[in-house]
Amino acid sequence: MDMCDPYEAAVRNYCPQAEIVYDPFHIISSYGREVVDKVRVTETKEAQEKYKGVYKGTRYILLSNSENLKDWQQERLSELLAINKRLFTVYLLKDDLKLLWQYRSPYHAERFFRGWYRRAIYSKIEPLKKFARMFKRRLPGILAHCRYPIRTSVLEGINNKIKVIKRVAYGYRDEEYFFLKIRGAFRPATHTSGR
Repeated sequence: MDMCDPYEAAVRNYCPQAEIVYDPFHIISSYGREVVDKVRVTETKEAQEKYKGVYKGTRYILLSNSENLKDWQQERLSELLAINKRLFTVYLLKDDLKLLWQYRSPYHAERFFRGWYRRAIYSKIEPLKKFARMFKRRLPGILAHCRYPIRTSVLEGINNKIKVIKRVAYGYRDEEYFFLKIRGAFRPATHTSGR
């Protein structure tokens, strides 16, 4: 699940024996909003006039995975990170944070986290320190991923497809028909030979 307090409270209330596993996508997205974007906005406001153009239009580039960027976006990113140490730090720690979900040993994952946490706190970047402290409180749900390497990506994809079905129809009044449309959308494709 994501780190939404009401979801967690409901699970703990109705399924006290369940172990909560936080999904990496939601955590990295939260880091992007709460750390990278806040630092970018602050640094853009404080930038010297001659560098203002370097910051313009970089939000998407900073929040994206570097392997998904086009060559010109990679160049913009390199230029921005070269002139701003604080953005370089939060960007680097974002990429490092993704490595946490590759561990299968809770001991090694926690050891990696302690190093990441120390760098985040010593950075003296307030949004990063705040996120790191929140993240530390939720460490058991992150370490649980070592034992249960599951993600919500498939479920998120299904939810998005259902939203599209509903949007295309401008809503459904007939609930039974709506569920038939959903079932039809997820029916295995039948392959027919052209011969």
